[in-house]
Amino acid sequence: MPGKVLLNAGGKALLAYHIERLQWSGYPVIVATTTEKSDDIIVEFCEQHRLPYFRGDEQNVLSRFYECALHFGLSVIVRVTSDCPLIDGTLIKNAIDAYLLAGNLQIYASNCLVRTYPRGLDFEVFSMTLLEEANKKASLPSQKEHVTPYLYQNKSANTILKHITNQQDNSQFRITLDTIEDYQLIKILIEDYQAAILPTSAIIEVLTQHPELQAINAHIEQKKI
Repeated sequence: MPGKVLLNAGGKALLAYHIERLQWSGYPVIVATTTEKSDDIIVEFCEQHRLPYFRGDEQNVLSRFYECALHFGLSVIVRVTSDCPLIDGTLIKNAIDAYLLAGNLQIYASNCLVRTYPRGLDFEVFSMTLLEEANKKASLPSQKEHVTPYLYQNKSANTILKHITNQQDNSQFRITLDTIEDYQLIKILIEDYQAAILPTSAIIEVLTQHPELQAINAHIEQKKI
């Protein structure tokens, strides 16, 4: 789905919802896009909404993230992907608070490896120290394309994995944006159920009470890394 993050729902681009919900965290949101001309439209969006952005390599996303973090002088990075318009910045804030409290640069924290949250709420928290190591030592194409496999595969044997989980397993729900069916569901959730302003728990409640919504994209299988 080329241009999927700029598809419209409720009168706004899905990327706008994504950014707004990330801002619930209270932390800066930086868009790391590519140098390809096809992503000029993303840069225009960022400039229109006064969002900081960085342009880097299309294929080596790991180097793009590292150079972006270096450019903005970041010490802690939260990685999210822009195909998650209903991501929850409050969950991210809680994860960052716990990460900072632990005070260990070797921690990689995420809700992706042990999946209990719906797909579409994924985030990863790690230090610039770990990102720099991955950028120097990752060698496989999959490690460079997907940014963090070097970290969570613990190639250095020094990474401390921290799994962020929900009390209830809701991993069967899918609110990410890869297919037309995903878009149909997200559009309905935003336009008919005001999902753009709902916390994760309320979105899960909507999906639980409406199995016909779940069925819209239940057959979609996520691409493996």
